[in-house]
Amino acid sequence: MKKALITGITGQDGSYLTELLLAKGYEVHGIVRRVAFEDIQHRMWRLRHIYQKINLHAASLENYASLFKIVEKVKPDECYHLAAQSFVSYSFEDEFSTININLNGAHYVLSALKERAPQCRFYFAGSSEMFGHVTESPQNENTHFHPRSPYGISKVAGFDLTRNYREAYNLFACSGILFNHESPRRGFEFVTRKITDAAARIKLGLEAELKLGNLEAKRDWGFAGDYVKAMWLMLQQPKPDDYVVATGETHSVGEFAELAFKCVGLDYKKYLRVDNLLFRPAEVNLLCGDYAKAKKVLGWEPTVRFEELVKMMVEADLKRLAAQK
Repeated sequence: MKKALITGITGQDGSYLTELLLAKGYEVHGIVRRVAFEDIQHRMWRLRHIYQKINLHAASLENYASLFKIVEKVKPDECYHLAAQSFVSYSFEDEFSTININLNGAHYVLSALKERAPQCRFYFAGSSEMFGHVTESPQNENTHFHPRSPYGISKVAGFDLTRNYREAYNLFACSGILFNHESPRRGFEFVTRKITDAAARIKLGLEAELKLGNLEAKRDWGFAGDYVKAMWLMLQQPKPDDYVVATGETHSVGEFAELAFKCVGLDYKKYLRVDNLLFRPAEVNLLCGDYAKAKKVLGWEPTVRFEELVKMMVEADLKRLAAQK
């Protein structure tokens, strides 16, 4: 039985990946902050249905010794490093901790694997935010990086570090340059979940308006459940490499809001208010991924398209809120 170690297991991607690996017969281990054990219902809500099937270990991305001990104990066959401070807007407010946690966390995990599980295959969660101010569209594995946020900068550094461990120490280390991927398990601080939750709340009479920033920002949105399959496929290849994972379609924040409200029979313009305080200091206006390499080498393609994704999220929020009334 293969053993997988996942950092960020309590997050959106971590939960979908855990389900996938369990279905494939893996022994799944996850790293969580110690405080998570004090409030399992709240902090591990995405894992409640599979909590008894996984092995959780308390550690911190800021503490090398704690990560080292877990790697030494588990000796995983595959390691998926998903944990990060991943909310882009917050990275402007606290750039120091974002860069420190995201870069050092990746470095600590890679170093621990090199020392105690050198045969382990490693996945690093890159991001389309690494491209930032794009010079070409769509973006592929050869597109120049020009990050426009501390988060994007930290991911570029993690990407380079992963490649360096692959080249310098012969570690099987891959990076997935994942474009925006959403689901009903998305955190409420992210704009997509903020929109779908607000649409459901307004429909049910629980709220009166939705505040958003830049409605013209365009993103390539896919389904997180699809994207974790690409992560797993990367670690099943004969040789390690880096891949863009995307849908190849671009839609604006305004389009997302319009469709979400349409799903509940409302005109979003009647409830939407643009708040200048929600604009980023340095905006990324357009991101669109070219997943041709992932399709050719991994045999991967997205199965959930934009309209289906938005509908899925809105319906899940309606069901959740209706059950709470």
